Amino acid sequence: MALEVKGLKRVFKMKKTGTYLVLDDPNPEMAPADVMDFYSMTYPELTTANVHGPVIEEDCAVYEFKTTTGVKG
Repeated sequence: MALEVKGLKRVFKMKKTGTYLVLDDPNPEMAPADVMDFYSMTYPELTTANVHGPVIEEDCAVYEFKTTTGVKG
């Protein structure tokens, strides 16, 4: 019996106005920081964000984009 290796599906989240938006993975070959740059054209607040994760949730690798705008300290 041969083993089949599969990668985890990547999920990207960002918090906007108190709720989380789930963003599609535009290209599995892109690094998470490149995905954040890709979405920064649509969501300008991502230009000052950082990538956190991955956290494994239900067979998915979940990355969160956390913005630093408005955070003191």
